[in-house]
Amino acid sequence: MDDADREDARRELIDELRRRLDVRERVLSAIEAVPRHAFVPERYRQHAYADRPLPIGNDQTISAPHMVAIMTDLLDIEPGDRVLEIGTGCGYHAAVVSEIVGPGNVFSVEYVPELADEARDRLRRLGYDVTVRAGDGREAFRDEAPFDAAYLTCAAPVDIPEQIVDRVRIGGRIVAPIGASDGAQRLVRLTVREDGVDREDHGGVRFVPMQ
Repeated sequence: MDDADREDARRELIDELRRRLDVRERVLSAIEAVPRHAFVPERYRQHAYADRPLPIGNDQTISAPHMVAIMTDLLDIEPGDRVLEIGTGCGYHAAVVSEIVGPGNVFSVEYVPELADEARDRLRRLGYDVTVRAGDGREAFRDEAPFDAAYLTCAAPVDIPEQIVDRVRIGGRIVAPIGASDGAQRLVRLTVREDGVDREDHGGVRFVPMQ
């Protein structure tokens, strides 16, 4: 697939998402701006603009564009917001979020060191100023809190860990899949309040488990 074909495929993807999803236009613009093929292993690049997840190695996947759109829209982020990502993977979702909040405002942690290194290099090469660390998402970036929003690209087995909730400011939002990988998972959004959280359910999903 040459550059012209990729551009056509990218535009077709955005047109499809616009027809199917009720999300903000700035989210679709961010997805259109990110070269998804650059985040996909070479053997899968012909499918980079298909609306489906693809393997990236280490038993991990790059999420389908529609899921990235839905989760990013639920975060309700704006330029200048500081966002915590749990599960860098290949860096694609972080790049989409960075397109909205701007350089230096996305902080991402990846449990698998090899994936963290590759994502950091890839994001830097593509011009995205995203801070990537290897480590446990329950503990990472305590020194950068509070965040305006956070999201998980991996499923928390029972609930969003309290350590992550504590790193989001009052009024901030957290979006995450919850549930066992071999059972029913639900996409939830929490809004942090002084006396706890408000919880919304946004349907069934399927993600790799949080480690």
